Amino acid sequence: MLTKRIIPCLDVKDGVVVKGIKFLNHKKVGSIIDMAKKYSDEGADELVFYDISASTKDALVSKKWVEEIARNINIPFCVAGGINDVENARLILNSGADKVSVNSPAIENPLLIQDLAKTFGSQCVTVGIDSMEIDGKYFIYSKTGDIKTRTNTKILTKDWIKKIQVLGAGEIVLNCMNQDGVKNGYDINQLNYLKSSIKVPLIASGGAGSKIDFYDVFCKTNISGALAASVFHSNDIPIKDLKNYLIKRNINIRK
Repeated sequence: MLTKRIIPCLDVKDGVVVKGIKFLNHKKVGSIIDMAKKYSDEGADELVFYDISASTKDALVSKKWVEEIARNINIPFCVAGGINDVENARLILNSGADKVSVNSPAIENPLLIQDLAKTFGSQCVTVGIDSMEIDGKYFIYSKTGDIKTRTNTKILTKDWIKKIQVLGAGEIVLNCMNQDGVKNGYDINQLNYLKSSIKVPLIASGGAGSKIDFYDVFCKTNISGALAASVFHSNDIPIKDLKNYLIKRNINIRK
């Protein structure tokens, strides 16, 4: 049985870590480097760094921040933010990232996924999906880092998942927008609805509010990892305590 991963996420805007609710009303919560180092020291399995405003400004995530984080942590590190071609991805990977994640740029140019996979290998290519339930259907959104650019693409989440895997996505992070920041549990229904279409590792994001939420998502779905932000940023759930809790309940987690 593969080990399940606990993954803190740093959403970054204007050089600081922020957190919103349902991708809106972002508030500053801390320093990028301090928080990255904290999670590495606490035993997180991986770190995700999202420059949430990069794609909304047609900009690239800061190489400087990637280099600095890489110097301060000793865990795998995935970076997203305006990566829209092979050379941008090469720059970020050479700056210290282990993987790149693409979202809005891949929606605009799906062949980007194929180009990245051919150049660096699928293991380096994560596709982030911002998915929202509307009238019982799940649709993907683009450029969600700013309310002014946030767009319903009208593409069904399940259709997009099938397409990106054919193109070479090595991993999927599913950001369930309806659950984001509300701390009432992961979107088990959506994860299970989509699972028959997913053949690569799936990371669940959105909704963690208690230790039992992590236990439930690992027990009730086939995800590879659980990503969270609010409960880690606030220290409501220390990562060490969460891992001990899950291990005692027979979830296969790295100590």
